This record gives sequence, structure tokens and C-alpha cells, in this order.
Amino acid sequence: MEDTGLKKRDIITGTIAEYDFPNKGSFMCGDRKVTIKGALPGQEVSAQVIKLKSGRAEARTLEVLKPSPLEDSKPVCSHFGQCGGCSYQTMSYENQLKLKADMVKKLLDGVINTEENPYKWEGIIGSPVTSGYRNKMEYSFGDEYKDGPLALGLHKKNSMYDIVQMEDCDIVSPDYNAIVDYTVKFCKDNELPYYRKIQHTGLLRHLVIRQSYTSKELLINLVTSSQNIEAMDLDEYVAGLLRLEKSGSLSGKIAGILHTTNDSMADAVICEKLDVLYGTEFIYEELLGLKFKISPFSFFQTNTASAARLYSKAREYVGDTKDKVIFDLYSGTGTIAQMLSAVARKVVGVEIVSEAVDAARANAELNGLDNCQFIAGDVLKVIDSITDKPDIIVLDPPRDGINPKALEKIIAYGVDELVYISCKPTSLARDLVTLQERGYRVVKACAVDQFVNTVHVESVVLMSKDEK
Repeated sequence: MEDTGLKKRDIITGTIAEYDFPNKGSFMCGDRKVTIKGALPGQEVSAQVIKLKSGRAEARTLEVLKPSPLEDSKPVCSHFGQCGGCSYQTMSYENQLKLKADMVKKLLDGVINTEENPYKWEGIIGSPVTSGYRNKMEYSFGDEYKDGPLALGLHKKNSMYDIVQMEDCDIVSPDYNAIVDYTVKFCKDNELPYYRKIQHTGLLRHLVIRQSYTSKELLINLVTSSQNIEAMDLDEYVAGLLRLEKSGSLSGKIAGILHTTNDSMADAVICEKLDVLYGTEFIYEELLGLKFKISPFSFFQTNTASAARLYSKAREYVGDTKDKVIFDLYSGTGTIAQMLSAVARKVVGVEIVSEAVDAARANAELNGLDNCQFIAGDVLKVIDSITDKPDIIVLDPPRDGINPKALEKIIAYGVDELVYISCKPTSLARDLVTLQERGYRVVKACAVDQFVNTVHVESVVLMSKDEK
């Protein structure tokens, strides 16, 4: 077809024919491929062109003229469509899983020569809980619109500044909603200003809540700047939270209430000073028979129940080794390493965040594990100094995947098997290209849903050294 002379700001209509990670639908308009973030396969949409490139265009949805055949449910949250979070709520969970599985397999098949390498695709493992599953939420203070009332919640869809006041978020327990409601009311009543990211003025920045899935214990962390902190009565804030607990409004018990001071320019939860206002600064979580001590800034999978399935699959891919040395690279707080300790002679974890390594060592001691070693440092630099030689390597890198130079060093070990756990399938697909070029083949793979109602999905791949 000939180019239709598409221009920026043109309004076009089309039916989404393709869908790619993360949450991008597309259709052809003349000889241009038009990509629309958030459009689902089969939707007929009216959209406005926002960017033109050679042979391509980007557009934003103005109106859904006809829903996707996958959209067979009504949103359960009153914030749907306004909040930038759970974009899959119009689909039944069955359809969410199908879409995610198809998306991951499409990416894998795009980089694997399936004729020469007919790997086993094991589909997707769903989450055992689909509501109230998150064990951590990070809320932002701001206003609902420019110069509007104070709000505490998540960012509005496609907005860096406007905040949706959270009232009935479905992916957390009701305890979170009650704590958010109390906190924003307290701050409004005391006329406390939120921190303005551009001017770097104001007090209130974030509220981070963690809740143990197994014990229901709560860790509440208020994050502010130091600017005029004396204007906030922290003792009264704590007293109000404890009254909330005593009134029976919370199903869980408050283990600790913390205050973090953050004066950094970055719009992130950065701890420059931590004060324990009440109780302790940690909670405990249980997973596959092991206990984990979780501090305010520890990394831990946000869906505990589904994490058990993810780690069980990883352990299945590793197999029953007993006498082998396993490297767990990008080990975080050592969760995977400890899961694998029962099927290995020794597990060596490497993680760049020193606080996470401290937590990993403490948790290994807590669980009575004496065959886990944790090393703090960048995988790229640390690998050269490790005296142990691995028989199997498990990789669980950050979202952007593995540094190419680090990947070369990992490949140089020449282990017979690699297990790659990924929270971003596009990064996984990129790294698989290199691994295959350097002599590894995919044996089997699956997806694991940790993030119900959202576009995100985990993947697990088993690779073996090609004998050819």
C-alpha cells in the first residue's frame, strides 16, 4: 500500500493486529506501522499521531471504538484508566495469562531457530492469588492536578506529576488503603506541604508500606525531606496509626513505623537517615520452608505466593545436583541461592548492593545454611576473583539484563547448564542471542506471572552447552 501522507496530530482509526511487550499494539496505516501504547489485540481505536519515523508512527488512543475479544471483565478498581498501574483489568485472568504467554513465546521464537533448536515451551504459571497480592507498595505525595488538594497514591497514567489518591487499590490488602487514607488526612489536617520535584522544596515525599504475606505484619515507612520537619508531629502521626490498629481497622499488626529522611534531588526513595519511631525496622516472610528477614530497603519479590512457584521452577530447572557448585549471579538478598542450597554442595551469590548481601548472609544464618557464600560487588569485576569454579550458573539480572562484558565472562566458564530468570523478556531475548552465538541452546522455557493485572511478567529459561 502507498503512504497515505500521514502527519503529526492526524486522527486515524484502525484495529490492533499485533501486540508486543511491553503493552504495545500496532496496525498498518498505508505503508506505516502505527504503534499505540496500551492498545490491546483486536481493539478498534481512534488515535492521534504523536510521532513520525521512517516507515513507522506512534499514536495515542483517543477512544476505544470496539473492545478486544480478550476484554471479558469489568475493572475491579475505581481508579482503572486513571491510574498508570493495572492496565489489564478488563480481561479475565485466563485471558491475561494467555496474552502474557503468547507475548513471551513470540519474543523467544524471534531469537531461537526453532527448526535447529526445538525447545520445550512449558507455557505460563499463574499466580495463586489475584487480589491483594503485593507485599510492598511505594506511594508518592503530590496533588491530583496542578495546585489541587494534597494526594497520596500512584502517578496518573502518562503523567510525571499528577497523583491518583488511592482509595480502593485491588492489588494490595485493605490495610494499605486504610493507612494511606489516615496518612493523607493527617497531613492535610496539619497543612503539610508535599515535596515539589522541580523546585526541590517541601516536606512530604513518599510512603512505603510492606506487609508479610504469611504473618500479616506491617512495616510503615514515611519518607520526607528535612525541610521544616519540625512542623510535623511525628509522635502524633505514630499515635494515630496505633489507634487505627487498636480500632480493628487493620487485619495485620504493625511491627514498625519508620521515618526516612531524603534530601536527594532524585525522585526515588533514597535513605540518607533512618529513624525507628515505633517497634522494629524489619518483618519476616516465609517462602518454601525458609524464613527471610526483610528490612525497609531489602529487595524481595512483591508477590510472595507466586514467588514460591517461580523459585520452585528455577530449582526444577537446576535439578537434583547435590555435589555441584552453583553460582547465583545478581543474587539480591540471596533468596534464590538459599532455595538452591538444598540441591547443591555450595552456592556462591554475587550482588552489587552491599546492604542486600548483608541481608543475604543474615538470612542464611537464620535458616541454618552453611553452604551459601555471598560476595558484594559488580559481577563484571568480582567473577575474576572467585576461586570456586561453577558447575551450573543461575542468572537473575536487573530489568536491563546483563552487561555484555559480564556476559562474556559468564560464558567463558563453559558450564554445562545455565538457568536465566528474567523480569523483562526483551532483555532476555537480547541476551539469548549472544548465548546462542557462543554455543548454548535453549532446552526449555516458561513464563511466570508475578504481577496480576499488569503488563509485567517473569520468564525462566534452561540452557545447555551445545555439544556440536
